[in-house]
Amino acid sequence: MLREYRADDFAAMRRWVNDPEIVNQLSDIFLYPHTESSTESFLKGQIEGGSDHKGFVIADSQTEAYIGQIDLFRIDWKNRRAELGIVIGAKELQGKGYGSEALQLLQDFVFNRINFNRLQLEVYDYNEQAYACYRKVGFKEEGRLRQAYFNGGRYCDIIVMSLLREEYVNHLHAVQAEAGE
Repeated sequence: MLREYRADDFAAMRRWVNDPEIVNQLSDIFLYPHTESSTESFLKGQIEGGSDHKGFVIADSQTEAYIGQIDLFRIDWKNRRAELGIVIGAKELQGKGYGSEALQLLQDFVFNRINFNRLQLEVYDYNEQAYACYRKVGFKEEGRLRQAYFNGGRYCDIIVMSLLREEYVNHLHAVQAEAGE
């Protein structure tokens, strides 16, 4: 499930914000150690909300325990678009479908509840698991920022992906047809 951020999510967030295996896949806001104060500020900002960013906690549907987060940022209300970022915060929960399910729930919210037309994201070329997940839920590669990111002693491409409302609808119908619905 997707739910609001809560003050008690702090401990779960602290478990991953400085884990190199997790943050190596994320934006440079995690390049340097993330202090408790930085995590508190981020969490406070998510709880209070803002017009250019909105976020959700990815939570266990039974216990509502924090699994990760999926956030919209650079929200452009006039042009009905936003960028997204996602993280599954515990390595043992990665690869179990939580990310795909969270992306599908967010797509439903963005396209059917708040009437957006476009979702965009960036993924590093070495993050093959995330790239496959995004393709699975309908995102299309738009282009690459060649050698735009330095990591592990080499320059990597940043892949820009997006999903438009009409593509979301078509993808949803194709998935439903496959399932025999």
